[in-house]
Amino acid sequence: MRNKIFKILSLLAVIFIISSCLKDDIGEDWTADLSGKMYAEVWNAGFQALALQPVPDPVTFKFLVNIATDQPPAQDITVTLEINPDAITKYNALKGTDYKLYPYIEILDKTLTIAAGTRNAYAHVKVWNANTLNACDNYMAPITITSATGGVVPADPLNQGSRLMALPISNPYAGDYKVTGTFNHPTAGIRQINEVKTLSTVNCSTVETSIGDLGGTGLFIKVNPDNSVTVSGELSASQPLIPTSPNVYDPKTKTFTLNYYYVGSGGNRVISEVYVRQ
Repeated sequence: MRNKIFKILSLLAVIFIISSCLKDDIGEDWTADLSGKMYAEVWNAGFQALALQPVPDPVTFKFLVNIATDQPPAQDITVTLEINPDAITKYNALKGTDYKLYPYIEILDKTLTIAAGTRNAYAHVKVWNANTLNACDNYMAPITITSATGGVVPADPLNQGSRLMALPISNPYAGDYKVTGTFNHPTAGIRQINEVKTLSTVNCSTVETSIGDLGGTGLFIKVNPDNSVTVSGELSASQPLIPTSPNVYDPKTKTFTLNYYYVGSGGNRVISEVYVRQ
């Protein structure tokens, strides 16, 4: 346990101190070991993620800044927060990722005051213009504690001193669509398709939904840079979907036109569908 305490005091492990009772998860009290020491940290520090819709509207996220100490500070503590691109570089090197700095960030509490007699306060960060960014890129808002008053020591930026907020941009094609069309069965004839389908994100350019009027999943719709659409999937391991034409996406009306078939007993099941965003 002394080893654990030493790591905590050197800021290489987590110090979770929100209430006045400083105990670890097995109930051992660390108050005596932290006597007279104060550290500024981000509660539940490090990597988190917040998905953004591809719209210009601002989105605000918050995180708790905590003063880890045995006794609440007797004076107001001012903590300074900064955007820290270097934290992304180091995180990428450590994890083998390719995050980029999100270009539209504002720290709303760049200087955050933690009142005397308390240990924590929320910091708020605003991001916006997700609609102008490539949804296939990986973005992050790295916010780090850089200084604190009153003898409080900022935690290590790569341990307890930062919020590394990943900001994936939701697939712009995902959502609910009114679907009309036909399912042409070789022996049973033509069925009309008229229903609402949900398209779910697979990656930044692909969504998944049901095949024709069969329900479930299995139809993959990939939007190419020229707004042509690649249709793929399978009804079963022996029944892959075969695209015909046209298969296109109209970004102005947010409409998919899809044509494909699969082979079954007695012949092809031919499906033609138009998806209109709701």
